[in-house]
Amino acid sequence: MKVKKALKRLTKIELLLSKVRRQLPRSKDGLGEILDSAKKAVGRAKQTVNSQLSSIVAKKPPVKTGAARQGRLTEEGRKRISRAAKRRWAMAKRKGVSAVTRRPLSKTA
Repeated sequence: MKVKKALKRLTKIELLLSKVRRQLPRSKDGLGEILDSAKKAVGRAKQTVNSQLSSIVAKKPPVKTGAARQGRLTEEGRKRISRAAKRRWAMAKRKGVSAVTRRPLSKTA
């Protein structure tokens, strides 16, 4: 499980234990103490996970990508598209249809 997800779940568990502890009647024998010890254990687990998160962040700085040109074709990509379009046009011309609309070409005199 990822560290941030574990931390979120532990926080939810801690809140639920607090809520149950507050709603519990005082007459229940020993149940409040058990809930308190469980809450403390969850708190310690959160501290451990939090320290792991900080050590991971300290060890691995975010990776910066190079200056990538977004949304632009390379010269090779342009040539491939051009070749493919020429093939489609040639095939359409052999079949006697328009490459764009796929309708039969009108024959002129």
